[in-house]
Amino acid sequence: MGYSILQIGMYIVEGYYWLILISILGSWFPSFHSTKVGIWISKLVEPYLGIFRRFIPPFGAIDFSPIIALFVYRFLSRFALEGLRQSVNFLGV
Repeated sequence: MGYSILQIGMYIVEGYYWLILISILGSWFPSFHSTKVGIWISKLVEPYLGIFRRFIPPFGAIDFSPIIALFVYRFLSRFALEGLRQSVNFLGV
């Protein structure tokens, strides 16, 4: 049971990582964010990316905030998954 919870957490974290990455790569194609898939992905990742856009201004035409957001997400997700793993082990589930 505990392994299943941890596995589900890992899938969720990894899936959101890929959604952020797809959103970043999709920004290179102007029509991507006007498609149904692009709109759906933007609605999911824009609240997270918006945090970084408020504090990191674009340099000319290049916006580095999504890349920094991706690195921060990867870093924080490691802590979150480790905390989940330790909680599962502690509870003995």
